Amino acid sequence: MVVEQSGLVYRTTSEIRGPILMVEGVKGVAFDEIVNIRRPSGEIVTGSVLDVSRDWAMVQCFGDTSGMDLNIRVRFTGETLKVPMSEELIGRVFSGSFKPLDGIPVPLSTDLRDVNGGIINPAARDVPSEFIQTGLSAIDGMNSLVRGQKLPIFSESGLPHNMMAAQIARQATIPGQETDFAIVFGAMGIKNEEADYFRAEFEKTGALSKSVLVLNLADDPPIERIVTPRIAQTIAEYLAFDLGMHVLVILTDMTNYAEALRTISIAREEVPTRKGYPGYLYSDLATIYERAGRIQGRPGSVTLMPILSMPAGDKTHPVPDLTGYITEGQLILERELSLRGIYPPMNPLPSLSRLMKDGIGEETTREDHQDVSNQLYMAYAEGTRARGLVRIVGEVGLSDRERTWLRFADRFEQEFVNQGPYENRSIEQTLSIAWDLLSILPEEDLIRIRETYINKYHPAHKSDN
Repeated sequence: MVVEQSGLVYRTTSEIRGPILMVEGVKGVAFDEIVNIRRPSGEIVTGSVLDVSRDWAMVQCFGDTSGMDLNIRVRFTGETLKVPMSEELIGRVFSGSFKPLDGIPVPLSTDLRDVNGGIINPAARDVPSEFIQTGLSAIDGMNSLVRGQKLPIFSESGLPHNMMAAQIARQATIPGQETDFAIVFGAMGIKNEEADYFRAEFEKTGALSKSVLVLNLADDPPIERIVTPRIAQTIAEYLAFDLGMHVLVILTDMTNYAEALRTISIAREEVPTRKGYPGYLYSDLATIYERAGRIQGRPGSVTLMPILSMPAGDKTHPVPDLTGYITEGQLILERELSLRGIYPPMNPLPSLSRLMKDGIGEETTREDHQDVSNQLYMAYAEGTRARGLVRIVGEVGLSDRERTWLRFADRFEQEFVNQGPYENRSIEQTLSIAWDLLSILPEEDLIRIRETYINKYHPAHKSDN
């Protein structure tokens, strides 16, 4: 053991298993401590302490371990991972270990923040109450996103959730306050072509000028996938609570994060629980999700939209199941809608935004918004029920009223839910489309909308106003 100014250096590595190093005879080492590993070539690779015991430490290497031998120098820094905070982070692209991917050095700053920040104290939380416009009618019209909310997207492999994530990141605005809105985009375990797609989309649309991208690739070490969302949340907290910005954080894909957590849990020889995930999966996800919100007395906010892919569309899988308990709703993407050419393939019926009622209405969107949303839910549910009857008795067996519901459901999917990946609808356009669709139905069936709103907004009465 050699004592140097910047920490203790050990040459007691007993085993190297892929990215995992076992270092013997260590003293005073802490969990999550950052480690510098010197290759035989002199190159320094960063690592993190996964597990510690009385006289050994398990280290996960952030880089490639090929070419390393047991005589390598491992320096324990005594520090956890910290990243420099600066307004210059906006417009930048980083790796999952916070290395620049855009050819520009890391901003110089003396304000270093631990990525393992704490969750917001419930007593200090402010109630989310302001509308965020994503430009997607299925979200804005029926499952509205509110400042400070945690609203996940539940998807499946092969569905266009990445395209949807990029569109939300491009289009998300706070009506009337567009200048103080920022995007923090964290991607975990994505392919190289997906990373290229995100960067190209942000650059060509100009969204990068208000965004920070943290991209972890599928061939990067699993430990990076654990760090990536924490770096993203740390940046978001700085922009929101220090600079007063309203920040939207998009994290994709949280299932890849959970898989990395399971891999590390297996390496630590922990007792697995459901589907092999560690027993602390719920609390671990909460340490990420609960960092979003609003703080009393602070002007900024952090709104979170995590995206996760459900294996075989299973909503009871541990990751979506536990995510649903922590967050305030869910947006459900379905393969059946995607196969019919609907984009985004989001089914509003099982989707839910629990805070929608707090962010819409006369002061933020429009007075008729809630009633219109309720009526759309009812009408679409009746239409899907009629569609199920068609499979049994055929369309000729339907009543005239059921055929009307069926026609509404078809047009609702094609005209309201379906829209182009570069089509950005205002909330006024969304409500206008909704009223045009509701005009298909007899007025006596519009039982969820107050008569004053029908007289004011129904296309049949507009000429009278």
